[in-house]
Amino acid sequence: MASETDQTLRHRVKDESDKDATVDNDNTKMKRAKRMAIAKGGLKSISIAILLPLLLSFSSIYFFGDSEHYRSLAKPFWFPPLWALHATSLAMSVLMGLSGWFVWVDGGFHRDLWALSVFLAQLGLSLAWHPVLFWFNANQAGLVISLVHFGSLIGCLTLFRKVNPLAADLVLPCLAWVGFLAIVNIQLLYL
Repeated sequence: MASETDQTLRHRVKDESDKDATVDNDNTKMKRAKRMAIAKGGLKSISIAILLPLLLSFSSIYFFGDSEHYRSLAKPFWFPPLWALHATSLAMSVLMGLSGWFVWVDGGFHRDLWALSVFLAQLGLSLAWHPVLFWFNANQAGLVISLVHFGSLIGCLTLFRKVNPLAADLVLPCLAWVGFLAIVNIQLLYL
């Protein structure tokens, strides 16, 4: 005959705490899987937001950025070399892509289509500057593009600040860079 202790050892009775632990464990796994899916989607979207403007800028520089005319000019000492212009333009496209991503994540482009239009306008103007100035040697048109680009960046700054202050802060170095490019364009008119 088996004792009562043997019976309890053989037939373990589940209590309610075991069920709660199983449910908690399943909820934790589901939450973790959901967070991983969101993170993968975020990684994909930030990659696109940064790489697309970067590749477009790189293409513009690659096809239109070489200029014997710019190299042969007797420039003041503070003029940047051509490689520095290109490298900084690439860095600014990354910053603007990241800034645009922050606004997109917070729903700023969905709520305010004007913000999206100004963002796309500044992207187009940044892509147009290299061919106009270096390929066509059109200093006056380059100055106009720089000034309009500066205005579009001010628009991005004000519209982005309403959505995400960090996105607006990322626009500030780009604004300074385009202001410097406008000064370079003005000086090129006199050379």
